[in-house]
Amino acid sequence: MTSGPVATRRGVLAGGGALVIALAMPLKARAAAQAAAPFAPNAFIRVAPDNSVTVVIKAIEFGQGAATGLATLAAEELDADWSKVRLEFAPNDDALYANPMMGTMATGGSGTIATAHTQMRVAGAAAKEMLVAAAAKAWGVPAGKIAVANSMLTAPGHSATFGDMASAASAFPVPEKPTLKTPDQFKLIGKTLPKLDSAVKSDGRAQFTVDVKRDGMVTALVAHAPMPAAKVANFEAAAALAVPGVLKVANVDSGVAVFAKDMAAALKGRRALKIDWDTSNAETRSSKELEAKAQAMAAKPPLPVMNTGELPKPAKGIAIVEGTYTLPYLAHAPMETLDAVVQITGDRMDVWLGSQFQTMESAAVAEAAGIAKDKVLLHQQYAGGSFGRRATFDQAFGREAGRVAKAWGGPEPIKFVWTREDDITGQYYRPMNAHKVRAAMDAKGKVVGWDHGLTGQSIGNFMMVDTLDGQKVDALIFEGVREQGYAFANHKLGIGVLESPMKVLWWRSVGHSHTGYVMETMLDRLFAAQGIDPVKGRLDLQENERAKGVIAEAAKMADWGRKMPEGRALGIAFVESFNTFVAEVAEVSKGKDGLPKVHKVWAAVDLGLAVNPDVIRAQVEGGIGYALGHALHSEITLGDGGIIEQRNFDTYPSLRMSEMPEIEVSIIPSDKDPTGIGEPPVPPLAPAVGNAWFALTGQAVERLPFARGIAEKSA
Repeated sequence: MTSGPVATRRGVLAGGGALVIALAMPLKARAAAQAAAPFAPNAFIRVAPDNSVTVVIKAIEFGQGAATGLATLAAEELDADWSKVRLEFAPNDDALYANPMMGTMATGGSGTIATAHTQMRVAGAAAKEMLVAAAAKAWGVPAGKIAVANSMLTAPGHSATFGDMASAASAFPVPEKPTLKTPDQFKLIGKTLPKLDSAVKSDGRAQFTVDVKRDGMVTALVAHAPMPAAKVANFEAAAALAVPGVLKVANVDSGVAVFAKDMAAALKGRRALKIDWDTSNAETRSSKELEAKAQAMAAKPPLPVMNTGELPKPAKGIAIVEGTYTLPYLAHAPMETLDAVVQITGDRMDVWLGSQFQTMESAAVAEAAGIAKDKVLLHQQYAGGSFGRRATFDQAFGREAGRVAKAWGGPEPIKFVWTREDDITGQYYRPMNAHKVRAAMDAKGKVVGWDHGLTGQSIGNFMMVDTLDGQKVDALIFEGVREQGYAFANHKLGIGVLESPMKVLWWRSVGHSHTGYVMETMLDRLFAAQGIDPVKGRLDLQENERAKGVIAEAAKMADWGRKMPEGRALGIAFVESFNTFVAEVAEVSKGKDGLPKVHKVWAAVDLGLAVNPDVIRAQVEGGIGYALGHALHSEITLGDGGIIEQRNFDTYPSLRMSEMPEIEVSIIPSDKDPTGIGEPPVPPLAPAVGNAWFALTGQAVERLPFARGIAEKSA
């Protein structure tokens, strides 16, 4: 198995003696998108004379395993030898490679496999039928007599490799409706296969943007404002220009750029800048002020979203629980910070970048640099994580990269890098959210009232819905409050929209990352008030059989109900997100630092057809670690004047190896269409830990991270 370079459009379509499959086929998109628009012709498969099979990957690969998953789907139907499969990143072309959920080349919403599984299977099946047709003609035997396995075609007295038949197969028409395998015929799907990019990432052959080196390359950094939305008023560059190796200083609208011969000189030059910031349109409120505003709106939400009845009045047998929750701004903090290499040569531009929205981002770089978008060649790179950070519809980083390249003004390639400090202070955070909930449960465990007020910032107008009074609001603010499958009577939801120039963005699992915590911890508080077991209570309330399945499985895995060692407790939580069902049980004790010490997590997931179980387990394990680190420690806060207080991992901690729990994953067998797994393991973790902590200490934590919430409860 190998991973190849980025494909060019000419190379994909020309083939050069190879068999290239261009297909038009419908897709099943994420359920929330309802139905996908028809695709223009797409090119995904290339079989070369050397018998290698190249699968062209239209998604970015930043560690989530999408490339291996897509290749598995195609290789399965093709009956390719996995050791001969390689991948290439798709060229920048919406007509060929648009994501049907978004209408452009894009990766997101844990939707790569969900939106492309049929497409890739059909691509592989069509290629196989063409190879079989070529062999049948060459050998004079019926197609039904030809067997296909491990990139070989055989019939009595005949055999050939895919490569042998590639050229002849190209002469046959592409089948419109090739026959797909039934699940009992799968040889690759559902099996543990090595990821196609593991070897190249391990030995250094895989190229990330940070690895790109070009002759004469200049390094560029930008000094950004310390508070959101401030602009450059004026600056003094003399001290920066005096630093050896600094070549130029320029205002690039979003800040002041320093160009240098290397990173060390650029860093020193940037530190030497003196900048006055215009804060007239900046966010200058502190976190305390913003939270107070958000909580006031959550207590009396101005926008009614749903109302099926009022909370019952206090009565015998009715338990009423109130919760006031604050969930902080969160940075994404991927391993690789934002970076790009841009080179302008005359009227043309080359961009080396790990782009999540390839067409949009390359166009944004071009526009900002004053280059025609059809004169831009994007060299797609591997990327070191994203968690939502690279998926910006305004393409602010790409535009900044274009302005930086234009400001340089020469033909030299510019390596533009955000440092970790730029990353942590660079906004596009998960919004801060405030919740005010009053919920009621009867003695039989039925939720007889749920009054939920919620305040958050709008991420954008991508999922607008109508309120009860006819206004439009961003459904991402409250996603997960209405859709978890529990039978709630008298369910009321109102929201407030916090206005701020602070840039916010989807963070891993988007709205579910905060609504899941509130919903699931409030449920446990209700169950405790009525003396009901949290697993039994959830199963009785839950109306979705797949949800019941993962809740029961996670409880079984953890041996729920067993006598726990002294000082330990179990907590469970369930969240459905991106059409994937996940339940997690956490075993928790009180650590020496007074915070939850998570010893083990059991996770049960139902994501439909499991394309590659090993990739799925890795995503669940990674999601749990990511969620736990943020739940324990992480928050972005604004100090006086709106100054962002966190700058690096010393003040925005990541999970330590010593804090990583043992994890056991169960994948529920299913023949349903596959859904996503990159984000769904995240939202159940924090409430599972919170519920275990509640069972252990009786303390309901209403503010995250736990380090802040527990300290405030204990004060």
